[in-house]
Amino acid sequence: MSTPLSPLRVVDADFFAAAGPGGELPAPTLPEIAFAGRSNVGKSSLMNALMGRRNLVRTSGTPGCTRAVNLFRARCADDVELLLADLPGYGYAKRSKDERTSWGPLLERYLGRRPSLAALVVLVDARRGIEDEERQLLEFVASTKAQRAPVATLIVATKLDKVPASRRKVELQRIRAEGAPVLGVSAESGDGVAAVWSRVRAVVGVGLPQ
Repeated sequence: MSTPLSPLRVVDADFFAAAGPGGELPAPTLPEIAFAGRSNVGKSSLMNALMGRRNLVRTSGTPGCTRAVNLFRARCADDVELLLADLPGYGYAKRSKDERTSWGPLLERYLGRRPSLAALVVLVDARRGIEDEERQLLEFVASTKAQRAPVATLIVATKLDKVPASRRKVELQRIRAEGAPVLGVSAESGDGVAAVWSRVRAVVGVGLPQ
């Protein structure tokens, strides 16, 4: 007898749309969860793990390859559909100054005005914690709450497998002290992936029925 699928499990996922600087995304249709973080924080790997795919979200040996807002559609076993937004990475010095500057209006427009944006997942390296760029990003999103529906925020500490087991609780507590909810995850081992997906579903109001 086969084991029933978890209602939260992603059963279908594909590329949906993209927009670079000066471009426009399709009109909102589904709740969107945006993923942001430094260029080498493991964002693509985590998104692939959440959707149960290997190479749907582009990964590269060269950090910073994402230069647009890329949307991916995910359908779960309970037929709930969400869009996951892969945002351009930041903090990678080898990108040209003009190119990095051009991302500013693109990201500000998406994060500040996109009516279907329900949650922002900010990825940080578990060994580095929250730094100035992440604080500025969170502050910007908080500053837009008077102009749009509230956006839930979640900190995800990646690369937890790189932290000694004896230090993981301490590092997560240090990040949590910044005042934002935080979950630890390792896309490599899979630890924490289910918890992140469950939290994402919950913050957009489509968690498991009580």
